[in-house]
Amino acid sequence: MGDPRRIHRKWRRPRHPWRREELQAELDLLGRYGLRNKRELWRAKLIVERMRLQARRLLAMEEGRRRSFIERLVRMGLLQPGATLDDVLGLTVSNLLERRLQTVVYRKGLAKTIHQARQLVVHGHVAIGGQVVSRPSYLVSRDEEALVSYAPQSPFASTQES
Repeated sequence: MGDPRRIHRKWRRPRHPWRREELQAELDLLGRYGLRNKRELWRAKLIVERMRLQARRLLAMEEGRRRSFIERLVRMGLLQPGATLDDVLGLTVSNLLERRLQTVVYRKGLAKTIHQARQLVVHGHVAIGGQVVSRPSYLVSRDEEALVSYAPQSPFASTQES
């Protein structure tokens, strides 16, 4: 836990906010993954940045810690089994955004658009293994991906069975 008086941001703005290429790339990602605002994108960028930083630090450490870090990323679904630290350094924001619940719901065909997927998740129509999850930014692990479906009390669940 940390000191409650020292709350840290979970996102970091770009250092130079007016680069045309960066703005276009951010807008493309916002539209493709149906993000609410750039802060969600910046949060994902920071998570990937920290993973890559940890991988660079682990290059100098023993094999056991490396293996546990890579296994955790494989369980999350960010890497394929048998990956190395070089694969961690190749992670992009798109890899992380593909693991969000909102994107998984859309890719499974439970929603017609990525924006509808977000609405279904926020309104409590999506469950993972029977447990309702109403956070579109929830990172779905490889094991949970098959359990994503409509919530039992959702009216969409009855239309799916028909």
